[in-house]
Amino acid sequence: KPSSGQIHIHNTLLNKLTSRELSAHRQRLGITFQAPSLLNDRSIFENVALPLRIQGNNESLVNKRVSAALDMVGLLKKAELKPVNISAGEQQRVGIARAVVHKPDLLLADEPTGNLDPELSTEILRLFVQLNQAGVSIIIATHDLALIAAMPHRILMLKQGKLC
Repeated sequence: KPSSGQIHIHNTLLNKLTSRELSAHRQRLGITFQAPSLLNDRSIFENVALPLRIQGNNESLVNKRVSAALDMVGLLKKAELKPVNISAGEQQRVGIARAVVHKPDLLLADEPTGNLDPELSTEILRLFVQLNQAGVSIIIATHDLALIAAMPHRILMLKQGKLC
């Protein structure tokens, strides 16, 4: 809950939701971070499947959605590998696949390219463009203004807590 003000998403005032309603609303979000925090004792497939399994989806749906998400990020052939056996850029793509496998309405990306070289950063942003074209709204928090400036989307800047 915000310390002040209000948060509206899809005409829903989040401040007024009960804990149960807020939990249900969170399932409509995808979140990816600068470091994807993958589970190193599980395969890439299992890392991506985690949100679907937590939601209680059947194995047929899990297999279909995880395969599609890994294919979208170009990692379907590496599904059985462990995260420690792939590059940092590939790990970031696994994090993105995990964030979108349940088809969220909104993807929040916190510094998704912060630890990546310029080529990998561009690749990640291309993935975000594809997701947006598929109907996912995306909010990216980044300090890499040059990278974002190349994107053909609306850019909002936050300075000292105010949009400008």
